[in-house]
Amino acid sequence: MHSPEAFERDLDTLLETIYQQYNQDFRDYSPLSLQRRVKHALRRLGCETVPELQLKLLQTPALFTWLLQYLTVSVSELFRDPVYFRAVRESVVPVLQTYTSRKIWIAGCSGGEEVCSLAIVLHEEGLLDKTIIYATDINPAALDRARKGIFGIDHMQRCTENYQLAGGKCAFSDYYSAAYGNAIFDRALMRNVVFADHSLATDSVFTETQFISCRNVLIYFNRSLKHRAFKLFHDSLARKGFLGLGSRENIDFSTSTTLFEPALKSARLFRKI
Repeated sequence: MHSPEAFERDLDTLLETIYQQYNQDFRDYSPLSLQRRVKHALRRLGCETVPELQLKLLQTPALFTWLLQYLTVSVSELFRDPVYFRAVRESVVPVLQTYTSRKIWIAGCSGGEEVCSLAIVLHEEGLLDKTIIYATDINPAALDRARKGIFGIDHMQRCTENYQLAGGKCAFSDYYSAAYGNAIFDRALMRNVVFADHSLATDSVFTETQFISCRNVLIYFNRSLKHRAFKLFHDSLARKGFLGLGSRENIDFSTSTTLFEPALKSARLFRKI
Protein backbone atom coordinates (compact mmCIF):
# COMPACT_ATOMS: atom_id res chain seq x y z
CA MET A 1 0.00 0.00 0.00
CA HIS A 2 1.53 3.34 -1.05
CA SER A 3 1.73 6.17 1.48
CA PRO A 4 -0.38 9.32 0.96
CA GLU A 5 2.82 11.24 0.32
CA ALA A 6 3.87 8.82 -2.44
CA PHE A 7 0.41 9.00 -3.99
CA GLU A 8 0.57 12.80 -4.04
CA ARG A 9 4.02 12.74 -5.69
CA ASP A 10 2.84 10.25 -8.29
CA LEU A 11 -0.27 12.33 -8.95
CA ASP A 12 1.86 15.45 -9.46
CA THR A 13 3.94 13.54 -12.00
CA LEU A 14 0.80 12.32 -13.79
CA LEU A 15 -0.63 15.85 -14.00
CA GLU A 16 2.66 17.16 -15.40
CA THR A 17 2.65 14.37 -18.00
CA ILE A 18 -0.94 15.21 -18.97
CA TYR A 19 0.01 18.86 -19.38
CA GLN A 20 3.06 18.07 -21.53
CA GLN A 21 1.37 15.39 -23.65
CA TYR A 22 -2.19 16.71 -24.02
CA ASN A 23 -1.93 20.43 -23.15
CA GLN A 24 -4.60 20.07 -20.47
CA ASP A 25 -3.60 21.67 -17.19
CA PHE A 26 -4.98 20.18 -13.97
CA ARG A 27 -1.95 21.12 -11.86
CA ASP A 28 -3.78 23.91 -10.03
CA TYR A 29 -6.99 22.02 -9.40
CA SER A 30 -8.03 21.30 -5.82
CA PRO A 31 -5.78 18.38 -4.69
CA LEU A 32 -8.35 16.56 -2.55
CA SER A 33 -10.95 16.58 -5.32
CA LEU A 34 -8.44 15.35 -7.90
CA GLN A 35 -7.21 12.59 -5.59
CA ARG A 36 -10.74 11.24 -5.17
CA ARG A 37 -11.39 11.28 -8.90
CA VAL A 38 -8.07 9.67 -9.84
CA LYS A 39 -8.60 6.92 -7.27
CA HIS A 40 -12.00 6.26 -8.83
CA ALA A 41 -10.38 6.07 -12.28
CA LEU A 42 -7.75 3.65 -10.96
CA ARG A 43 -10.46 1.31 -9.67
CA ARG A 44 -12.44 1.45 -12.92
CA LEU A 45 -9.35 0.77 -15.01
CA GLY A 46 -8.02 -1.96 -12.72
CA CYS A 47 -4.77 -0.13 -12.00
CA GLU A 48 -2.99 -0.55 -8.68
CA THR A 49 -0.92 2.63 -8.84
CA VAL A 50 -0.83 6.05 -10.50
CA PRO A 51 2.40 5.19 -12.41
CA GLU A 52 0.56 2.19 -13.88
CA LEU A 53 -2.19 4.51 -15.08
CA GLN A 54 0.40 6.92 -16.47
CA LEU A 55 2.07 4.11 -18.42
CA LYS A 56 -1.27 3.07 -19.92
CA LEU A 57 -1.89 6.68 -20.96
CA LEU A 58 1.46 6.88 -22.73
CA GLN A 59 0.91 3.54 -24.46
CA THR A 60 -2.71 4.27 -25.42
CA PRO A 61 -3.26 8.03 -26.02
CA ALA A 62 -6.96 7.48 -26.78
CA LEU A 63 -7.35 6.54 -23.11
CA PHE A 64 -7.02 10.20 -22.18
CA THR A 65 -10.52 10.96 -23.51
CA TRP A 66 -11.83 8.31 -21.12
CA LEU A 67 -9.80 9.70 -18.22
CA LEU A 68 -11.19 13.19 -18.84
CA GLN A 69 -14.60 11.92 -17.72
CA TYR A 70 -13.08 11.42 -14.27
CA LEU A 71 -10.84 14.48 -14.10
CA THR A 72 -13.73 16.80 -14.96
CA VAL A 73 -17.09 17.01 -13.21
CA SER A 74 -20.11 16.81 -15.50
CA VAL A 75 -22.99 16.69 -13.03
CA SER A 76 -25.78 19.22 -13.52
CA GLU A 77 -29.48 19.57 -14.22
CA LEU A 78 -31.78 21.94 -16.04
CA PHE A 79 -32.49 25.12 -14.05
CA ARG A 80 -30.24 23.93 -11.23
CA ASP A 81 -30.51 26.40 -8.34
CA PRO A 82 -33.70 28.09 -9.60
CA VAL A 83 -33.02 31.15 -7.39
CA TYR A 84 -30.08 31.88 -9.68
CA PHE A 85 -32.12 31.72 -12.88
CA ARG A 86 -34.89 33.84 -11.39
CA ALA A 87 -32.25 36.42 -10.47
CA VAL A 88 -30.85 36.32 -14.01
CA ARG A 89 -34.35 36.85 -15.37
CA GLU A 90 -35.15 39.72 -13.00
CA SER A 91 -31.78 41.46 -12.59
CA VAL A 92 -29.56 40.61 -15.57
CA VAL A 93 -32.09 40.45 -18.42
CA PRO A 94 -33.27 44.09 -18.00
CA VAL A 95 -29.67 45.26 -18.45
CA LEU A 96 -29.09 42.94 -21.41
CA GLN A 97 -32.20 44.42 -23.03
CA THR A 98 -30.41 47.77 -23.29
CA TYR A 99 -27.99 46.28 -25.84
CA THR A 100 -28.95 45.86 -29.49
CA SER A 101 -27.08 42.55 -29.54
CA ARG A 102 -25.51 40.47 -26.79
CA LYS A 103 -22.72 37.96 -26.20
CA ILE A 104 -22.91 35.57 -23.27
CA TRP A 105 -20.26 33.10 -22.14
CA ILE A 106 -21.11 29.91 -20.27
CA ALA A 107 -17.73 28.67 -19.01
CA GLY A 108 -17.63 25.00 -18.08
CA CYS A 109 -20.89 24.16 -19.81
CA SER A 110 -20.66 20.43 -19.03
CA GLY A 111 -23.45 18.44 -20.74
CA GLY A 112 -25.42 21.53 -21.77
CA GLU A 113 -28.03 21.77 -19.03
CA GLU A 114 -27.17 25.37 -18.22
CA VAL A 115 -26.94 26.30 -21.90
CA CYS A 116 -30.45 25.01 -22.52
CA SER A 117 -31.80 26.64 -19.35
CA LEU A 118 -30.36 30.05 -20.16
CA ALA A 119 -31.53 29.79 -23.77
CA ILE A 120 -35.09 29.22 -22.52
CA VAL A 121 -34.90 32.29 -20.27
CA LEU A 122 -33.59 34.42 -23.14
CA HIS A 123 -36.29 33.07 -25.48
CA GLU A 124 -39.06 33.91 -23.02
CA GLU A 125 -37.66 37.41 -22.53
CA GLY A 126 -37.35 38.05 -26.28
CA LEU A 127 -33.53 38.18 -26.35
CA LEU A 128 -32.47 34.88 -27.87
CA ASP A 129 -32.58 35.93 -31.54
CA LYS A 130 -29.99 38.67 -31.07
CA THR A 131 -27.77 36.87 -28.57
CA ILE A 132 -24.74 34.70 -29.20
CA ILE A 133 -24.03 32.19 -26.45
CA TYR A 134 -20.49 30.83 -26.23
CA ALA A 135 -20.59 27.50 -24.40
CA THR A 136 -17.13 26.20 -23.53
CA ASP A 137 -15.64 23.20 -21.77
CA ILE A 138 -12.39 21.23 -21.77
CA ASN A 139 -14.18 17.90 -22.15
CA PRO A 140 -14.96 16.98 -25.81
CA ALA A 141 -17.46 14.31 -24.75
CA ALA A 142 -19.36 16.83 -22.63
CA LEU A 143 -19.43 19.29 -25.53
CA ASP A 144 -20.83 16.59 -27.82
CA ARG A 145 -23.63 15.89 -25.34
CA ALA A 146 -24.31 19.59 -24.96
CA ARG A 147 -24.69 20.08 -28.73
CA LYS A 148 -27.39 17.40 -28.88
CA GLY A 149 -29.65 18.93 -26.22
CA ILE A 150 -30.84 15.51 -25.07
CA PHE A 151 -31.38 14.74 -21.39
CA GLY A 152 -32.82 11.84 -19.40
CA ILE A 153 -36.61 11.91 -19.21
CA ASP A 154 -36.44 10.62 -15.62
CA HIS A 155 -35.19 14.02 -14.46
CA MET A 156 -37.86 16.11 -16.14
CA GLN A 157 -40.25 16.27 -13.20
CA ARG A 158 -37.57 17.84 -10.99
CA CYS A 159 -36.42 20.08 -13.83
CA THR A 160 -40.00 21.22 -14.39
CA GLU A 161 -40.24 22.20 -10.73
CA ASN A 162 -36.93 24.07 -11.02
CA TYR A 163 -38.17 25.87 -14.13
CA GLN A 164 -41.35 26.98 -12.42
CA LEU A 165 -39.44 28.24 -9.37
CA ALA A 166 -37.13 30.14 -11.74
CA GLY A 167 -40.10 32.14 -13.05
CA GLY A 168 -40.86 30.08 -16.15
CA LYS A 169 -43.62 31.54 -18.33
CA CYS A 170 -44.72 28.48 -20.32
CA ALA A 171 -45.35 24.79 -19.89
CA PHE A 172 -41.87 23.30 -19.61
CA SER A 173 -42.93 20.27 -21.65
CA ASP A 174 -43.48 22.59 -24.63
CA TYR A 175 -39.72 22.81 -25.03
CA TYR A 176 -39.02 19.10 -25.53
CA SER A 177 -40.39 15.89 -26.99
CA ALA A 178 -40.06 12.52 -25.30
CA ALA A 179 -38.50 9.60 -27.18
CA TYR A 180 -36.65 6.43 -26.13
CA GLY A 181 -36.38 7.47 -22.50
CA ASN A 182 -34.98 10.89 -23.34
CA ALA A 183 -36.20 14.47 -23.47
CA ILE A 184 -35.12 15.95 -26.81
CA PHE A 185 -35.13 19.74 -26.63
CA ASP A 186 -36.16 22.06 -29.45
CA ARG A 187 -33.14 22.58 -31.71
CA ALA A 188 -34.16 26.23 -32.16
CA LEU A 189 -32.95 26.89 -28.63
CA MET A 190 -29.39 26.12 -29.76
CA ARG A 191 -29.43 28.08 -33.01
CA ASN A 192 -27.22 30.88 -31.65
CA VAL A 193 -24.97 28.75 -29.47
CA VAL A 194 -21.29 28.35 -30.32
CA PHE A 195 -19.72 25.33 -28.63
CA ALA A 196 -15.95 25.41 -28.22
CA ASP A 197 -13.05 23.82 -26.37
CA HIS A 198 -11.65 26.33 -23.86
CA SER A 199 -9.58 25.90 -20.71
CA LEU A 200 -9.72 28.41 -17.88
CA ALA A 201 -6.29 27.12 -16.84
CA THR A 202 -4.41 27.76 -20.09
CA ASP A 203 -6.48 29.73 -22.62
CA SER A 204 -7.05 33.46 -22.97
CA VAL A 205 -10.00 35.80 -23.59
CA PHE A 206 -11.61 35.25 -26.98
CA THR A 207 -14.39 37.87 -27.12
CA GLU A 208 -16.09 40.67 -25.18
CA THR A 209 -19.25 39.61 -23.37
CA GLN A 210 -21.99 41.23 -21.30
CA PHE A 211 -22.69 38.23 -19.07
CA ILE A 212 -20.58 35.26 -17.98
CA SER A 213 -22.02 32.29 -16.15
CA CYS A 214 -19.45 29.95 -14.60
CA ARG A 215 -21.12 27.83 -11.96
CA ASN A 216 -19.78 24.96 -9.89
CA VAL A 217 -16.44 25.01 -11.69
CA LEU A 218 -14.25 27.21 -9.49
CA ILE A 219 -14.86 25.01 -6.43
CA TYR A 220 -12.43 22.56 -8.04
CA PHE A 221 -9.66 25.16 -8.47
CA ASN A 222 -6.97 26.19 -6.03
CA ARG A 223 -6.51 29.84 -5.03
CA SER A 224 -4.15 30.85 -7.85
CA LEU A 225 -6.24 29.22 -10.57
CA LYS A 226 -9.38 30.88 -9.22
CA HIS A 227 -7.67 34.25 -9.49
CA ARG A 228 -6.61 33.46 -13.07
CA ALA A 229 -10.22 32.63 -13.94
CA PHE A 230 -11.58 35.79 -12.27
CA LYS A 231 -9.01 37.90 -14.14
CA LEU A 232 -10.03 36.19 -17.39
CA PHE A 233 -13.70 36.94 -16.72
CA HIS A 234 -12.91 40.55 -15.81
CA ASP A 235 -10.97 41.03 -19.05
CA SER A 236 -13.77 39.47 -21.10
CA LEU A 237 -16.68 41.42 -19.63
CA ALA A 238 -17.87 44.75 -20.96
CA ARG A 239 -18.14 47.66 -18.53
CA LYS A 240 -20.41 46.71 -15.60
CA GLY A 241 -20.92 43.26 -17.10
CA PHE A 242 -22.37 40.46 -14.97
CA LEU A 243 -20.67 37.35 -13.59
CA GLY A 244 -22.73 34.45 -12.21
CA LEU A 245 -21.20 31.83 -9.89
CA GLY A 246 -22.39 28.64 -8.26
CA SER A 247 -24.17 28.51 -4.91
CA ARG A 248 -20.98 27.41 -3.10
CA GLU A 249 -18.72 29.90 -4.85
CA ASN A 250 -17.87 33.46 -3.92
CA ILE A 251 -15.34 36.22 -4.46
CA ASP A 252 -15.05 37.11 -0.77
CA PHE A 253 -11.71 36.23 0.83
CA SER A 254 -10.06 35.89 -2.58
CA THR A 255 -7.38 37.98 -4.25
CA SER A 256 -9.98 39.09 -6.81
CA THR A 257 -12.23 41.25 -4.63
CA THR A 258 -11.10 44.38 -6.49
CA LEU A 259 -12.36 43.01 -9.81
CA PHE A 260 -16.06 42.54 -9.00
CA GLU A 261 -18.75 43.90 -6.71
CA PRO A 262 -21.93 42.15 -5.56
CA ALA A 263 -25.02 42.69 -7.71
CA LEU A 264 -27.22 40.17 -5.92
CA LYS A 265 -24.99 38.29 -3.51
CA SER A 266 -27.63 35.80 -2.38
CA ALA A 267 -27.91 34.54 -5.96
CA ARG A 268 -24.13 34.73 -6.55
CA LEU A 269 -24.41 37.50 -9.15
CA PHE A 270 -21.59 40.04 -9.41
CA ARG A 271 -20.67 42.97 -11.65
CA LYS A 272 -17.37 44.03 -13.10
CA ILE A 273 -15.71 46.97 -11.37
